[in-house]
Amino acid sequence: MKWRVTPGASILDAVTGAYLYASMAHVVVPELLGFTTTWTSTDTILVVVCALLVMLIGAMREISLGALFVRGGLPPEANTIGRTWTQHLGWFTFSVSVLAGWILTDISPIEFFSGNGLNGAARIFGALLTPNFDIIGEALDAMVVTIFSAFMATIIAVPVAFILAFPAARNVMNQGPMERAIYSGLRAILNITRSMEPIIWAIIFAVWVGIGPFAGMLALVIHTISSLAKQYSEQIEDVDDGPIEAISATGATRLQVLWFAIVPQCVIPFLSFTIYRWDINVRMATIIGFVGGGGIGTLLMQYQGVSKFHEVGTLVIVITAVVWILDVASARIREALK
Repeated sequence: MKWRVTPGASILDAVTGAYLYASMAHVVVPELLGFTTTWTSTDTILVVVCALLVMLIGAMREISLGALFVRGGLPPEANTIGRTWTQHLGWFTFSVSVLAGWILTDISPIEFFSGNGLNGAARIFGALLTPNFDIIGEALDAMVVTIFSAFMATIIAVPVAFILAFPAARNVMNQGPMERAIYSGLRAILNITRSMEPIIWAIIFAVWVGIGPFAGMLALVIHTISSLAKQYSEQIEDVDDGPIEAISATGATRLQVLWFAIVPQCVIPFLSFTIYRWDINVRMATIIGFVGGGGIGTLLMQYQGVSKFHEVGTLVIVITAVVWILDVASARIREALK
């Protein structure tokens, strides 16, 4: 059978070609040769040329990284030379990525183990290990705000995610083009909102409603809805079709099929996902406090900003203790639900 490239594989091959040119021409080679570059119109043309070149090689010479991702491997009809050079291209792309990552993140083992660096780290850890417990009351008050921000975000998000999970499940939305369009659009929205980290949403809501716990809670609500809706919908897609067919055969309405055939199979996993999500939200609520989300994260930012590391040590102890307790409790609850 003759090799046939798929559109998805061709797109990925084109992206690979563009990525390799940009990484080599503007990161790896300039760093190795000791010069700097700026992006020009010529670079734009060369990016397009490299993208088309790699795409054509994939289509004509059976050397395609895109096929590895789209099909999970090269098809049986791919020739031996194509398989060999695809492996070479994969290792080359990986090597370029490692080099570019090393350069762009300014990794420097020399600075890490330098005398000044080690002395600074010793001062910080020394302060953290000798906490100032005079602020323990303030720390606990802020931690309570953090916990309840996570709790309220979870409570508000769960019913919304539960409702959205059904139109976001492929096996539910499979009766006609309209339903499939709704499914695709909703999944796209959930993917976009989930891809934006809660700290980004916290910045948005801090401008929208002002700095404080409300902004942090709203940020967690958005991210929790998108994350739980995805987990819920995937669980719905994995249900046993037997009860669905049996209840449908009785003449039940579609809503009755969902409620009596699908929901009972998903209740326990849904509860487990929800408890685990609250555990995650407590930790996230601490981080989004750094950008105005309120709670102990904001307090931690304030003390760290003025280099009061003894007070920071106290806050770290409180955060660690509470997160550890909640992690153990949620794990026990999830285990009991199984």
